[in-house]
Amino acid sequence: MSVVVGYTDKPEGRAALDAAAAHALLTGVPLVVVSSTRGDALVDDGYLGEEAVEALLGPLRSRGVDARLQRRVGSDPAHSVLDAAKEIDASLIVVGLRRRTAVGKLVLGSSAQQVLLGAECPVLGVKAPR
Repeated sequence: MSVVVGYTDKPEGRAALDAAAAHALLTGVPLVVVSSTRGDALVDDGYLGEEAVEALLGPLRSRGVDARLQRRVGSDPAHSVLDAAKEIDASLIVVGLRRRTAVGKLVLGSSAQQVLLGAECPVLGVKAPR
């Protein structure tokens, strides 16, 4: 069993990572951080280079969290998280939630909503502090 967290370097992504790390530490299970990207560091600001990966995982590991990163290249964030969770038989998925207008949700959809509806395990939604 593991905890899977969908990560983006945004307030909601950092809040989800903090909650997932706390849960993984409390329960003693590994943490799998999923980063979904188009894969081109020159175009995609979500691409995590090696320095960014160490900056992300280093503090988690120093707290005692057994953390690793899965880069998912070329797929959307929701499918990336769901696929990772299914592959490792996750006990929990953690996703960050951002505040959006009703029209924004209707037009753009929601990765968090796709994860909530498609997950085979419990999902924890975390809001970033204001």
